[in-house]
Amino acid sequence: MSTFKNQVVLVTGAAGALGAAVAAHFAEGGASVAQLDVVEINNEHYSATCDLTSFEDCQTAVTNVLAKFGRIDVLANIAGGFAMGDPVHETSADTWNFMMALNAQSVLNMSRAVVPAMINSGHGKIVNIGARAGLRGAPNMAAYSASKSVVIRLTESLADELKEKKINVNCILPSIIDSARNREDMPDADFNRWVRPDQIAEIVGFLASAAAEPIHGAAIPVEGLS
Repeated sequence: MSTFKNQVVLVTGAAGALGAAVAAHFAEGGASVAQLDVVEINNEHYSATCDLTSFEDCQTAVTNVLAKFGRIDVLANIAGGFAMGDPVHETSADTWNFMMALNAQSVLNMSRAVVPAMINSGHGKIVNIGARAGLRGAPNMAAYSASKSVVIRLTESLADELKEKKINVNCILPSIIDSARNREDMPDADFNRWVRPDQIAEIVGFLASAAAEPIHGAAIPVEGLS
């Protein structure tokens, strides 16, 4: 396990299965963990509620984290969600805007809020969660696929903008994550073929570690056997 002693890690979506696994991974590595989610989180780590689709909420939350810890060394943008939709020609503005806000705007908002502090400190790591679906569209998934494609493009742009400032930005492209919700939605699937949250958390940890310093703008598939 990578060591994150004396580092401050901000995890969004920390109430979800993947976010909780990521928060636990960094805590086990010795980091001080700050958690953000739209719902309350009751555990031993610092946490705050935040509407990640609102830049003002994100800015306030980041200001409070900086006031408590003094810096943010790692931003793990884990928040997001999946929803099937309609054919492209029947996709509503509400469906499109919801997916874009949840998966893409949240990453943009947190980046806008955190990056200035990382630039001032002279270092940082940002790890975003895209999806395999962001590489290619599929039937009835246009809004979701497009929103995750935006995450990849944001990652690449941020990486090129920030690498000279010693800030690494990369993303992970999971396939189906072995979560309670996915098991409920797909009860007949072979769960052993899915990638576990703790396995993804290990990759997030690697990208946030010193070992990943030469890596900028990567979109890493993490698919298990699915």
